Amino acid sequence: MKILHKSFILGVIALFSSAVRISALDVTTTSNHQNRRQALSAIASTSLLTLQPQASSAITSVNVPSVNLSTASSLPSKPFPLASFGLQVYDNDAAYKLTTTALKAGYRNFFASVLAGNQKGFAQAIRDSNIPRDELYICGSVLSNRARGYADAFAKTEKGCLENLNIMNKNSNGKIEYLDMIMLDYPCTDVEGIKGQWDAFIKFMDEKSVVHLAVSNFSPSQLDVCIERGAVPTVNQLPFSIANHPKGMIEENVKRNIHVQSWSPLSSTLPRYKGVLAEVGK
Repeated sequence: MKILHKSFILGVIALFSSAVRISALDVTTTSNHQNRRQALSAIASTSLLTLQPQASSAITSVNVPSVNLSTASSLPSKPFPLASFGLQVYDNDAAYKLTTTALKAGYRNFFASVLAGNQKGFAQAIRDSNIPRDELYICGSVLSNRARGYADAFAKTEKGCLENLNIMNKNSNGKIEYLDMIMLDYPCTDVEGIKGQWDAFIKFMDEKSVVHLAVSNFSPSQLDVCIERGAVPTVNQLPFSIANHPKGMIEENVKRNIHVQSWSPLSSTLPRYKGVLAEVGK
């Protein structure tokens, strides 16, 4: 698909899905969510992103490669498009404009993280679009990794799930009445906490509020904690990128039948290749 403006490509490149199944990096989880937020902020602060998107008013229909994800949900499951638009750390007005531009360019898979803080603007853009809900794949996220113990993690995760759905549903005038995916931004540091996080996700799915359950920054052993609770994560979002692709990232998720999505795959290359990327986006 053709990207319509050089500012738009910098909003788009934060997330992409690999066409192959790649595994989780077995990393420690002592780092907190600031690492990821800092990466997102670095992209959002790029000067080219302050330019206004200039897009045609036409909605483009694009055939994007996709994969089918397994789920225990009773809700209908739709294919997971491999081209994903991830909202960065900018205000709701910018989120509205860039989401609208992404829709016009043909994007149908959207990741609206709580770390970006602009789910309201995103939902309003979905509301004002003419795209039917069943053509959109919408993922929210929950940040509950600072909880300790099962009960605390369950409560914080359940609250996060409801906040995601409520803010998107309210600001879309009821258009987003369910989520296609909900993702844990980070695992708790203790096993009981991870159990509480995942059980809250399973409850949210059982309540017919979400179709697919996913995680981010989970090691193989942490994935196994989730799997032992009775539901396999469909996606593990990792900092796999052009500049960061350590040896051994492939096998573990393949063994667990988990698809890997990369967050900020070009973030470390932006300072060096910003001009090149801007030319690609023209």
